[in-house]
Amino acid sequence: MSYPCYMRLPHHLQQVTDVVDLIGYTPLIRLRRVTAHLPDTVEVYGKAEWFNPGGSVKDRPAWNIVRTAIERGDLTPDKRLLDATSGNTGIAFAMIGSALGFGVTLCMPANVSEERKRILKAYGAEVILTDPLESSDGAIRKARQLYAECPERYFYADQYNNPANWLAHYETTGVEIWHQTEGRITHFVAGLGTSGTFTGTTRRLREYNPNIQCISFQPDSPFHGLEGLKHMETAIVPGIYDPTLADQDLRISTESAYRMAKRLAREEGLLVGISAGAAVAMSLQVAEQVVAQAQAEGRTPHAVIVTILCDSADKYLSDPFWDDERF
Repeated sequence: MSYPCYMRLPHHLQQVTDVVDLIGYTPLIRLRRVTAHLPDTVEVYGKAEWFNPGGSVKDRPAWNIVRTAIERGDLTPDKRLLDATSGNTGIAFAMIGSALGFGVTLCMPANVSEERKRILKAYGAEVILTDPLESSDGAIRKARQLYAECPERYFYADQYNNPANWLAHYETTGVEIWHQTEGRITHFVAGLGTSGTFTGTTRRLREYNPNIQCISFQPDSPFHGLEGLKHMETAIVPGIYDPTLADQDLRISTESAYRMAKRLAREEGLLVGISAGAAVAMSLQVAEQVVAQAQAEGRTPHAVIVTILCDSADKYLSDPFWDDERF
């Protein structure tokens, strides 16, 4: 999956053989209006991951997991891919499964958005809904149970513990960000779910420049509305998660993510998902820290901050917060 991304043509100019050829090399968008209170020397960018064919950043690890499993002989024509998901990775698996011709069985919390359920049905995936009160952990337990009962039927993708997850971002996301910023990036901000995006991208960026500040964030409460993100202190911690990587590990409220998602739609023309709203809110907090520290030291602040806009809002428009005047 590794490629010299700076040499690739934009997708609309590429000759595409398969849908998986569209995965990666997503645009980097500078946020200008929500950052208008910051000095021009502090730049904030979002990586528009909804440009992937499955509509989210999860296309990257899903394809790397599938490709690696096929190469190793773990995913064969007589097996179904099985995994737990909060939605986006499941959609990516379902898309790839329909394109490559293998069956997909997904365990997911029953309270995920109706849009996600309908998308998975459209792709033909088998969906097993789990207790919403157990969040993604309940889906993980159910997937483990199914695999234990019938290991010969399934390839268990196990995205939370599969190194092909974070390696996808090491091989692509980190490389793209470095070249798209021409090596100017000073801060990387990403949320923690499986932790693959943060882990893989951070490891690659640190190889380019060990001084890049890499900042993770997670929900501030076990009970939150940030689909795809984990409150690590109370959740099943992914095996690929490395807590020593982050220079800072911040917390964000669901309400802050809601507010920023609406601001991005109305001020930047970017209709993004809730986790993307959280990512931008955290990036602005980091930017404001940079400015405050520089002012305290009597110098001009400088930063190039990059975050991940995991997906668009098309899978969340049924969420009532869009009509809630509190946000």
